[in-house]
Amino acid sequence: MFELTYDLEDVDVKIFYGVNNQYFNLIKSSFPTLKITGRDHSVFAIGNREALDIFKLKLDDIVRFISSNNSIGLKDLESILNLKDESEKQLVFDQDIIVKGVNGKIIKAKTTNLKKLVKETDKKDMVFAIGPAGTGKTYTSVALAARALRNKEVKRIILTRPAVEAGESLGFLPGDLKEKLDPYMQPLYDALRDMIPHEKLEGFMEKRIIEVAPLAFMRGRTLDDAFVILDEAQNTTRSQMKMFLTRMGMNAKFIITGDPSQVDLPPKQQSGLREAMRILKDVKEIGFVHLTEEDVVRHPVVKKIILAYNEDDKRQQD
Repeated sequence: MFELTYDLEDVDVKIFYGVNNQYFNLIKSSFPTLKITGRDHSVFAIGNREALDIFKLKLDDIVRFISSNNSIGLKDLESILNLKDESEKQLVFDQDIIVKGVNGKIIKAKTTNLKKLVKETDKKDMVFAIGPAGTGKTYTSVALAARALRNKEVKRIILTRPAVEAGESLGFLPGDLKEKLDPYMQPLYDALRDMIPHEKLEGFMEKRIIEVAPLAFMRGRTLDDAFVILDEAQNTTRSQMKMFLTRMGMNAKFIITGDPSQVDLPPKQQSGLREAMRILKDVKEIGFVHLTEEDVVRHPVVKKIILAYNEDDKRQQD
């Protein structure tokens, strides 16, 4: 039997061990032939040499990931523990910056599934990013659009949402049509302001190089040389989704984001996102990236809120 002592001095041990030792327990369960213990900044393991060597390599990968991201999610940890070859490792550890935003803000994909979104968008012209609120799917998509415009891969960015009332009445909002619709588009404006300086953004919008518009404004158009994002796609109808998808022109990139669990349509109205996921699932040229509560990049309590609601939904279905 051999012994290994692993030093965690260069990493935040709270992140490494996880809440109530959740992450550390997962690490231990992945190496059943080893006796593994941890205390403060040290991890101890006893077992055969081959298993210890693999264990050390996995710890190296975990520490490297935490050091690069200052965080780690359960899905990220599972991915690292299950890595089988260098191509998979490249996906998990690819830390390329998507874009440098305002005041030097570095914007990059923070979780394994968001990195998959980046990879799929690089490979395919149409990608669906599906998952709960707070997973960064819209923000990452806007960053990819900003990068494409900056690199002159496209000539314009078009960001759109269906103007569906989510508990508020659009008709009773004050102002003209633009003022009524702007609240629906605010998350898209917020993302853009993080990535493009204010004056430049205003200029782009005046020249319609960047356009933020409700989905209804897409009808009848052919969108060439454009990076187009349809956000909140769960609130499209079947006919709206078909209309949008068929707007795709030459040299265009489309990302469709949405959360099938948060549909604000009337009760008997089928979500166009759900329909599209079913109808297009076998089209090889279209990518699908599924995000989960483990990809939440907002306040940590958001992840717990999503889990609690998911569990309640299951109980009600049962």
